[in-house]
Amino acid sequence: MKNNAQVFLESSLHLFTYYKNLGEKALQQIPDEKLFWQFNEDSNSAATIVKHLSGNMLSRWSDFMNSDGEKPWRNRDAEFENDLHSREEIMEAWDLGWDSLFQALENCGEDDFEKKVYIRNQSHHLIEAISRQLTHYATHIGQLIYLAKMLHQGSWKSLSIPKGASRSFNKEKFDQPKNDGKFTNDYLKEIKK
Repeated sequence: MKNNAQVFLESSLHLFTYYKNLGEKALQQIPDEKLFWQFNEDSNSAATIVKHLSGNMLSRWSDFMNSDGEKPWRNRDAEFENDLHSREEIMEAWDLGWDSLFQALENCGEDDFEKKVYIRNQSHHLIEAISRQLTHYATHIGQLIYLAKMLHQGSWKSLSIPKGASRSFNKEKFDQPKNDGKFTNDYLKEIKK
């Protein structure tokens, strides 16, 4: 039987994977030339959001149990400079950040939940640190989805329950017996196909 720490870690990994894939599906629907579009000087392009996410992830998750999550080598302000030049560069930054996160969390053990994690000299229990980053990343994934919906061409491929399909989706779910499956399980099975 899994303890609460294992359940939390497994759930967090599922949610991070879910949001990573939502972001990728949103990015896929943005034409190459629109990945760098900004509404105004105060807003970020999809490319800039990815660059910021990657920088944050590398800083937060590199050696995160032993060193502060705000690394001295991080240049956060530079993350908001629109200087990526291609979809390939964007996806390299994307993968680099997410790989850092998954490697760090997959190496966590039960004892790590008793340790403190620091971000800008403020202590966090591991659960707090993971929750902080999960909500931060979900916010930026939402921004990517919003940009993608504005910038895509052709028919939008829904990333959740398509408009007008709630009734049939719910019927399918309620036609099944109650179970212990997580909402991310079905989604994660789909992306592995």
